[in-house]
Amino acid sequence: MSQLIQKYNIPGPRYTSYPTVPYWNQDTFSGEEWKSTLKKSFDESNEKEGISLYIHLPYCESLCTFCGCHKRITKRHDVESPYINSVLKEWKLYCDLLGSKPIVKEMHLGGGTPTFFSPENLQRLINGIFKLALKAPDHEFSFEGHPNNTTKEHLQALYDVGFRRVSYGVQDYNEKVQRAIHRIQPFENVKHVTEAAREIGYTSVSHDLIFGLPHQTLEHVEESILKTKSLRPDRLAFYSYAHVPWLKGNGQRGFKDGDLPSAEAKRSQYEEGKKLLTKVGYEEIGMDHFALKSDSLHQSMVSGKLHRNFMGYTASKTQVMIGLGASSISDSWYSFAQNVKSLEEYRHLVDNDVIPIYRGHILTVEDMIIRKHILNLMCRFKTSWGTDETYFPEISMVKDRLFEMEQDGLVAFGIDGLRVTTEGQPFIRNICMAFDVLLHRKEPETRLFSMTI
Repeated sequence: MSQLIQKYNIPGPRYTSYPTVPYWNQDTFSGEEWKSTLKKSFDESNEKEGISLYIHLPYCESLCTFCGCHKRITKRHDVESPYINSVLKEWKLYCDLLGSKPIVKEMHLGGGTPTFFSPENLQRLINGIFKLALKAPDHEFSFEGHPNNTTKEHLQALYDVGFRRVSYGVQDYNEKVQRAIHRIQPFENVKHVTEAAREIGYTSVSHDLIFGLPHQTLEHVEESILKTKSLRPDRLAFYSYAHVPWLKGNGQRGFKDGDLPSAEAKRSQYEEGKKLLTKVGYEEIGMDHFALKSDSLHQSMVSGKLHRNFMGYTASKTQVMIGLGASSISDSWYSFAQNVKSLEEYRHLVDNDVIPIYRGHILTVEDMIIRKHILNLMCRFKTSWGTDETYFPEISMVKDRLFEMEQDGLVAFGIDGLRVTTEGQPFIRNICMAFDVLLHRKEPETRLFSMTI
């Protein structure tokens, strides 16, 4: 396995969308066409499956140097109310466009640090959303909580408005690693907020762990997993640290490149970490994710309902996902659109009754077909092309690109399709790249993506 990881560890997309953002065709994109596809998709799907909402809350009190998210560092909490006002106004612009009340099936608060906001302001935000919308009977609402500043009041306030899932960013428990990434949070803090969520009634608690961090060793990864096991979170994300300072400026320069584990050490952290997670009772879900058998993410994988979008893996599919807040990305199924990243520009546009998108992509027929294949691979580890709706002319080239992976036992071909073998699952990004015709037609001249492992 180690030789295969070394062989296939190359830069590649994470495929939270297809086409990936660097391959969006902005020349053919227009805000009016985006709104038209959104209205079409909403009319097709709202009554049947509802919609998803992602709300970006960008503020943090301090900078974590491993983070690649769009954020604003400040200790001034008077920014909370004006930002919430803008998000609620943006939501009204969308509701006016859609014409009837959205039924919200999934909602996620991300950041930044959502728990930077006071419990009262978070409740005001959610109550404001549902002045114009309905909650689906089987809704699943989640938020990202910082273990150092998530209080029982935060947890209770969000529980009271329908949230039952919380995700805590743990990363690693070793103090030297935590100092390097500027994220000091003792195990006791994580234990306290995990237990507090369960006492209140949250049905799914998730922890995020990262391997490949500066100064991190295999022993650190194993220690973090064993400490995590003692708290028994329902879900786990086990991510590779994506070192992309060329994209994120100085935010990822709180340490030297030489402080990062070698490629061989990082491979060992990945392989041994996965083995240990499985040993302590977690089932692997898609890529980078693990869950107990009792969690809805595992159940959705077993039932074939697992979905992937800009929020990552979700337990069910909605055709429409609307992103609110600066830098958020929306998905109408037929097109993508991203909001402006500058907080000042975002508020200015919304204040002037403009939906604040600045770039996007209208999917072609070919895009739609390949998107389905990549979703099938990411969520079900198999796909087929035996019908007119799933066939595309370059499928023979895809098979050629996968020939070596077939020889290595990572994929197995059938008559009109393929399945990813158990040995091939760690290489799912590489397998998806074989289907990515845009990537192969125009290979990037500069570094765009993190390493696949």
